Amino acid sequence: MDHSAELDALIAKMIEDYVLGNRAARTLRDSLDAVGVGFYPLADHLTIRTMDIDRRAEAFTKLGYGYSETIEYEDWYAKVYRKVGYPSLFVDQAYPDDRGRTSIIPGWVNKFGDQVFHHVAVRVEDIERAIERLKEQGVVFTGQIVGARGGQLRQIFTAPEMVEGQPFSVLELAERHRGYQGFSPPQADGLMKSTVVR
Repeated sequence: MDHSAELDALIAKMIEDYVLGNRAARTLRDSLDAVGVGFYPLADHLTIRTMDIDRRAEAFTKLGYGYSETIEYEDWYAKVYRKVGYPSLFVDQAYPDDRGRTSIIPGWVNKFGDQVFHHVAVRVEDIERAIERLKEQGVVFTGQIVGARGGQLRQIFTAPEMVEGQPFSVLELAERHRGYQGFSPPQADGLMKSTVVR
């Protein structure tokens, strides 16, 4: 059975909610809408934070996404799900044992739940140029570009949107080369740490 229409509706609604809650994403969407492109077609990957990856991913796997890989970090891990023609789905959580005690994910999930995207990554051709243009429109970035110039994957997050004094969502810019569709564990961990508000 083809669930494409249901999956399209689910992702479109979650992206709409995400964009409404993230000023940087709205700025980018408004520019893309002005030329008729739209935000969703440029989505590289979608990220959900949760306390139970398998349970949360089920809403997507029942609509055709399939498990691709697990990526492990110091105090959290992620599972990546893929479906041809759709952005990758990156679902992360803290380790449920003592390794996860230092992770920022449980606090975020307790505050915001797991029914919203933590971030959406949009694919860009030239990350420096995209940053420059978005900065001209008032978008603030945190940290530096993660990933070497000319490498397979370069990424950066915007400064997090704050809700009641807590970092909520970010927009990610992702520059990919040579057909690379994966994720780099050191880069993802560096990005995670770049949004911690001190």
